[in-house]
Amino acid sequence: MRRKLILDVDTGTDDAVAVMLAALHPGLDLIGCTTVNGNIPVGFCTENTLRVLDHIGRGTIPVHEGLARPLARPDFPVPRHERDHAGRYHPDLLPVPPTALRKQATGAVEFLIETYRAATEPVTLVAVAPLSNIAAALALDPTFVERVPELVIMGGGHEIGNVTPAAEFNIWADPEAAAMVFAAGFRRVTLVPLDATHRALISREHCTLLAALGTPAGRAAADFIGHRIAVHDAHQPQGVPHTTPVHDALAVGALVEPALLTTHRLHVAVETQGALTIGRTVIDTHFRGGQPPNCEVALHADAAGFADLLLRSFAAKA
Repeated sequence: MRRKLILDVDTGTDDAVAVMLAALHPGLDLIGCTTVNGNIPVGFCTENTLRVLDHIGRGTIPVHEGLARPLARPDFPVPRHERDHAGRYHPDLLPVPPTALRKQATGAVEFLIETYRAATEPVTLVAVAPLSNIAAALALDPTFVERVPELVIMGGGHEIGNVTPAAEFNIWADPEAAAMVFAAGFRRVTLVPLDATHRALISREHCTLLAALGTPAGRAAADFIGHRIAVHDAHQPQGVPHTTPVHDALAVGALVEPALLTTHRLHVAVETQGALTIGRTVIDTHFRGGQPPNCEVALHADAAGFADLLLRSFAAKA
């Protein structure tokens, strides 16, 4: 049976690879995408998501636009994390053709609440963006937390930050929302932080193999990931030259291949006040806080297995 999921995104390059993986993998049934303010403004996130789905022949998957700003902070994120998250042709739009597809009339938060109220079988919620939409759904519907069987979050970091020394962008961009989500009591939460994604690096050689597949998804993934490699080489070099993490796609990939991640059951909370540490995910790896574990936290990942998954998933013709 295909695993149903909703994907919450702020679509730049790594979100785009995650969208394609969720839409094309035969073991997954992507029933909708929700978009949120993040790396780029939400309107561009929505347009990018629609373009990517159309480009790979999955234009029937609905896209619902969500919050245009953080839950509590009108000034976050300022400045944007990187104006290089989309593509070289426009600072916010991905280099795939424009589309006639349009977002749904129903907003993201309403879609989430209504979908989980009506669900008769499990639908995994995968959040690879700031958690504003998820927190808003919690605030509006007290039963939402009980209705979501599993929440997968790409965000945070234990040893690694990216937007500050202490914080990863998705959590930093709306720390109050993230704090609410981690404290809500979801039945099962899997956190895929930078510690895992930076162990599953994709290289220029992988991009060559992806492009050689000759499929729309393979060529687009090669372009998106190649752009990420150039940005990382220039501004944030990885331990292995000419590589990049593709954070969001790893979180999706683990749905169908759980062995990609090595997880530990730990307690996670989010700092919302520290001048130097705002947005930090406080991951209690040594059980010093006295709080019961609330997450499966991935601190390691299988790089070869992840690259192989992308190549297999993007090889099939649409």
